Order: sequence, then structure tokens, then C-alpha cells
Amino acid sequence: MTFFLIGMVSAAFALLAVVFFIVAPPKPRVPIDRRLEPGTTHVSLLTRATERTISAIESSTRGRRRLFDEEELDLAGVRMEPSQFLLVTFSSAAALAALGILAGFGSLLSVVFAVLFAALAPIGAKVLLAVRTAQRRGRFAGQLDDTLQLISGNLRAGYGLVQALDGVARDLDEPTSEEFARIVNETRLGRELGPAMEQTAERMRSEDFRWAAQAIMINRETGGNLAEVLDNVAATIRERNEIRRQVQALSAEGRLSATVLSLLPLVVFGAILLLQPSYVAIFFTSILGVLALAACLLLLGVGIFWMYRVTRVKF
Repeated sequence: MTFFLIGMVSAAFALLAVVFFIVAPPKPRVPIDRRLEPGTTHVSLLTRATERTISAIESSTRGRRRLFDEEELDLAGVRMEPSQFLLVTFSSAAALAALGILAGFGSLLSVVFAVLFAALAPIGAKVLLAVRTAQRRGRFAGQLDDTLQLISGNLRAGYGLVQALDGVARDLDEPTSEEFARIVNETRLGRELGPAMEQTAERMRSEDFRWAAQAIMINRETGGNLAEVLDNVAATIRERNEIRRQVQALSAEGRLSATVLSLLPLVVFGAILLLQPSYVAIFFTSILGVLALAACLLLLGVGIFWMYRVTRVKF
């Protein structure tokens, strides 16, 4: 009953916010920047509270293993500090927990819903970062043949190798421009070009770029026409990309079927849980039901892993 009252109060506050800020908003006032002295900036109360919370998170997680680290966010292309991303994740978890309490209608299932819904926030954040990282690496691989052609053109125009790489960092799109800017900055700080390019290949998990980096390093030791070597490597990579796209197109139906079959049991169970909780209440109120639910989740996980491995084509 307590959770039901909390849900009713939250719904009432939401209704008041809609009425006073959307239906009948207050009259416009003079902008805050016109009421401040020149050269001063206004920091709102919410901004100050957010900054203090972020500082508290940073101080409490300093020297410990974090849920999200800087390298993981950088690979995913997220321009946020780990503490900021962690604050967003916790806020999402709190909002989802409140939604779970409302979905339980004040019953004992509200606690279960709140925990399950709150757990979706960190899991969803990890999945989001993994998906963004995979997409970023895919774009890097798709731009690689154009990258090598641009390096070859810069070399033919009379640029040095580092200057040619700097031209890639300035002219190409993300994520290639960001990764090559990292390589150029590291070489300017005194690092060898070979290890810098090898680390980029490891970050992007690109065997094609590792071959290109090895070709560049071998050419620097033995000499020769590096532009012609890069043209040949770019032609090979272009052919490999064409085959890779054909493989992805031929396996698209199987991957889509695997995704639908993986999500269908979860969606149906969630719909029944929200529409008719009494139908599935036995899974949470008895020992046998909990064991059966755990066995179902285990088998579902095995099935999803098996379909993922079957539909994944290594190339």
C-alpha cells in the first residue's frame, strides 16, 4: 500500500508539472544574461548540485575499479567523463525503479519490478557502449581504403609520412580522423610511429590496418615507393570489403531471425507481467516457480548464444 501511495503522489506531481509548465506556463521574464554584470556567468542550482554529485562520485571511485572507464567511453565515442556517465546511469536506474513501482500497483511485485527495472539501466548502458563501439570500428574499417588512398596521394604531393597522416586526421570523417590525430599527437610527443599505429589497430580490432601499418614499417626500413605499396594494399582491402558486404547481406536474414527469436520470449513474458500479473505470479511466490524461471533464463541464454554463434560469419 505504501508503494501505491508513493506512485500516486509521483503521478500527482507529474500532473502539476504538466499543468504549470506546459498547459499554463508562467509569463516570460527578462533573460538571466541581461540581469547579470558583464563578464559574469550564471550557474543554476541544478548545475551546482550536478557538479557536486560528480565530484563526490569521482572522489569515491578514485583508485577503484569503475563500472565505466575512460577507454571504454572513448572507444564508443561518448564525450563524457566516467563519473558523468555513471551519474546518468544511476539517474536512469532511479527513474526505471519508480516506473517498476508504478507497474506493480502497490503489491509485493512492486519490489521485484523496481529491482528488475533498475537493473536494466547499467545493463542497457553496457549494451549501448558495446553497440556504439562496434559501429565505430565498422566505420573505421569501411573508411580504410579511402584512408590509404589519401595517404598515398599526400605522399605523391611531396608530404612526409607524418604530414600525410596529419592530412588524414584533418580531412577525413570520424572515427578515422580521431584515431589518426591520436597517432600524430603521440609521434609528436616522442613515441615511435610503428607502436602507435599498432595500438590503433588493436583498439579498432582491424587486421587490415595492422597489415597497412606493417607495410609502412617495412617500407621505412627497406625503402621503396611507399605510395605504390599503399595503393596495392588499398586495392586488396577494397576487395575484402566488397566480399565482407556480400557476406553480411547474405547472412542478414539469419541474423534478423535470431534477434526476433531472442527477444520474443522476453517481450511476451513482459507483456503478460504487465497486463495479467496473476498469470505469472507463481514464478515469484514459490520455490519451484523461481527455479523454473531460473531454468528458463538459463536455457534462453544458451539459445541466444547458440544462435549468435551460428549466424556470425567470421571473415
